[in-house]
Amino acid sequence: MSESPSTGSEPEPITIEVTVGAPIETVWSYLREPALISQWHGWIEDGLEQEVDFIYGQHAHETTTPYVLQMDRGTEGSVDGGDRFELLESGTDRQTSVRITRGARGSGELWDTWYDDITEGWTSFLHQLRFTLEEAPEFPRRTIFLNVDGTGLTSVRAALGLTSVAAEQAYTVGGADEPDLRGRGWFSSDHQVGVTAESLGPGLVIAADKPDATGDYKGAMVIVSTYGQDEAAFANSVKEWGNWWRALYPDATGPTA
Repeated sequence: MSESPSTGSEPEPITIEVTVGAPIETVWSYLREPALISQWHGWIEDGLEQEVDFIYGQHAHETTTPYVLQMDRGTEGSVDGGDRFELLESGTDRQTSVRITRGARGSGELWDTWYDDITEGWTSFLHQLRFTLEEAPEFPRRTIFLNVDGTGLTSVRAALGLTSVAAEQAYTVGGADEPDLRGRGWFSSDHQVGVTAESLGPGLVIAADKPDATGDYKGAMVIVSTYGQDEAAFANSVKEWGNWWRALYPDATGPTA
């Protein structure tokens, strides 16, 4: 995630940018076609189709500048604050930079309350977009979503042994009580880490901690994206991740799969 300069006393806009190994026209289709958006946005659950329509259909419009998608700025909810998507050719016709410039704070109480969480969400989702296009474009996605809120929680990145895994770094973690994971680092940010997971067919695991103002953790989230697993393999993944999650966070519910 990067920040761009602004003028006057206005807060600097927050930008999130990821370079995807795919032509710009292909990436654009993954921002405009609902079936393709569902291959990377969020996680699979009841209501995903409606969420995709709300964000990318009802509350987004294509501008006169090619490959720019502008979200509405209004008062209808936590995603209605003027975020802007831009696609830029990056180096060659096989690479595209996807940049989200967040709408400014202050457009509404709900928008401000969820602002940081949405920034972290867009960070996760753009890396899922990149993974879908570069590693698994021919496979349908299935996901396992794990989430917990509380106080003084254990870092989920540390619990998985992924705190120090850097992008492109080979890693192997796991044991008797943790999911066995092997692959390479996909990305890391201040509060998140993403890694590929060979056992998931291919797969991507994103683990995120939610810090509070004191530096303790008030929440944790994991999105496990699997591609190409059969029913038995996916059911086993759901069971493995669910058992581990409830042992780590006894008050947690889920998973959503």
